[in-house]
Amino acid sequence: MHSFEELSKDFAQKFNTRHFPEQPASLYDPNEYFLGLGGKRVRPILCLMGNELFDEIVPDAWHIATAIELFHNFSLIHDDIMDKAPLRRNMPTVHEKYGESTALLAGDVMLVVAYDYLNKVKSEQQRKIINLFNKTAKEVCEGQQLDMDFEKQETVHLDEYIRMIELKTSVLLAASLQMGAILGGASRGNQDDLYAFGRELGIAFQVQDDYLDCFGDPAKFGKQVGGDILANKKTFLVIKALESGSPAQVKELKRLMQENPSDKVARVLDIFHEGGVDKWAFDLKEQYITSAFQHLDNIAVLSGRKGPLTQLAHFLVQRDY
Repeated sequence: MHSFEELSKDFAQKFNTRHFPEQPASLYDPNEYFLGLGGKRVRPILCLMGNELFDEIVPDAWHIATAIELFHNFSLIHDDIMDKAPLRRNMPTVHEKYGESTALLAGDVMLVVAYDYLNKVKSEQQRKIINLFNKTAKEVCEGQQLDMDFEKQETVHLDEYIRMIELKTSVLLAASLQMGAILGGASRGNQDDLYAFGRELGIAFQVQDDYLDCFGDPAKFGKQVGGDILANKKTFLVIKALESGSPAQVKELKRLMQENPSDKVARVLDIFHEGGVDKWAFDLKEQYITSAFQHLDNIAVLSGRKGPLTQLAHFLVQRDY
């Protein structure tokens, strides 16, 4: 069994090559630039780990992992356009550097090349894998649309937000694991539990991310604390505070979001503390983690084979506060 770090190193060696033709350079160089910005590559490694949970890693797994990473980066290029984001990994986004029209086309062609890699899969399970890939790709688009819809909605309910996170973030983690498991010959029951493990882990990670934005140590978190509050994002904490706060707390929170005073972050955090939203978010994360590990426990393989996934899950959702 290989650790996440070992598989990351192996994947980087295979992935860090040119995936696009030389010409026209004005179309393909932006994609090479974007892929060169790096990233954790969590999703393709999950595919490899899902494969190795049940068998030795087969050559097809590397093709699928590459397709997953290309799809993920395609979605990021287009998300950045929609979000009007100037930076990605502290570097100019594709649309900022090359223009919006080129970024749209570059993202499109990156998705096409992802399918080129899926076409290299020789396994008799190729059709199942492509069906799951397509289902997941549509769900990610649905999640992004819901995220944009929520920006315009005055009220977003907690179950709606969780569903959006599931679609936008969790399903790709879950499907990456399941695609690897399909190659490994996993039973349908084992596939379902592994998918659920990835789904619950993804939601736990987002709860944690929302929490850390408010209560994390900036030196450890690597972001400005309160950035989501300043941007008026409807996070787990804001939605819960609006749903369960006292009338006075809800009124004050809405006023702060509209008026944006200089001490906005501190005053919103006070409302979260008073209403117990910080503890609630921490407990919610723990619920999803517990559920994720229950699904991992249910998978019928030797427990020693689950070690790398267990370690990765702890790394993703147990960062220091």
